[in-house]
Amino acid sequence: MTAATTLVTGAAGFLGTHVTRQLVARGESVRVLLRPSSSNRAIADLPLEYVTGDLRDAASLARAMAGIRHVYHVAADYRLWAKNPQDIYDSNVGGTRNLLAAAKQAGVELLIYTSTVATIAVDRHEAGAATASDSTANNLAAGAVGALPNEFTDAKLDEMIGHYKRSKWQAEREALDAAKNGLPVIVAMPTTPVGPWDWKPTPTGKIVVDFLNGKMPGYVETGLNFVGVEDCAAGHLLVAEGGKIGERYLLGAENLTLKALLDTLAHITGLPAPKLKIPHGLALGVAYAETAFSRLLGREPQIPVEGVKIARHMMFVDASRAPRELGFAPSPVADALERAVRWYESNGYVSPGRAKKIAHAA
Repeated sequence: MTAATTLVTGAAGFLGTHVTRQLVARGESVRVLLRPSSSNRAIADLPLEYVTGDLRDAASLARAMAGIRHVYHVAADYRLWAKNPQDIYDSNVGGTRNLLAAAKQAGVELLIYTSTVATIAVDRHEAGAATASDSTANNLAAGAVGALPNEFTDAKLDEMIGHYKRSKWQAEREALDAAKNGLPVIVAMPTTPVGPWDWKPTPTGKIVVDFLNGKMPGYVETGLNFVGVEDCAAGHLLVAEGGKIGERYLLGAENLTLKALLDTLAHITGLPAPKLKIPHGLALGVAYAETAFSRLLGREPQIPVEGVKIARHMMFVDASRAPRELGFAPSPVADALERAVRWYESNGYVSPGRAKKIAHAA
């Protein structure tokens, strides 16, 4: 194998797996940074160079950067609950700061930092999102993008809900400051990826899995922008090819309410969609109670309080910049959801009884 020239962090994760696969598919020699505890099962079949290390370990980052020209920093601690919240900041903020310093020291030619839609999709009444009725939500989802946040929205730290969003906002500022100081950094901002190879699964993947297993009796009124994970990964490569240093690019496809997402899953699977709309106040009360009970049992809560708080507003965005400037062309989200359903089913995430009820296209 020739010496690697591209480094990917987070290659064992959901989005990182797809970024790594697409880089290899186009002929790049790729090195991946994996923690000692990480499994490489999602990328084990690829011709990769491995470096064992951690974003919190500066020495391991220096080793990982040797001879590298391009970096895709996809790794993040994506949790809506943590026993010790400082762990999230240590990885997302401190780890990103360490990586940027190592990249500058190594003289890398380009660094793509994977941020998140969460750093701009904030609760602002003037956008009509916080108090959106069903009809308003449908209009926003259908493309009334004039008031929606985009890459040029300047959200503040005090608008971030919870430790994950706050840590990613701070990490993004580290990346943008590094760009101002001469490091060639471009920021990719995935919305909500869905699709196959979500081993963990992610918080969004868990919604799909819970639906498939009949563990979602109702829904709250909320909305997100979704994108197929393969398209999101391809968008990272487009950002590297045509993006402007020091700028941000949203990688999203469709604004959908949670109800619309569940209705789409129902259409794909033939399983019934939940009809009960749960008031946010009730959902929050249940989340607090479940979190307290989980703390007594020493386990992770099934309904994170942070997730319910985030769901109190529509996280719709105007993601038209990447298609307009980079040629980003995401496929329908329904197609990505179908690939996700089939993957979860074939990899044992669905109980046998429920799997028998899932319809399959002829």
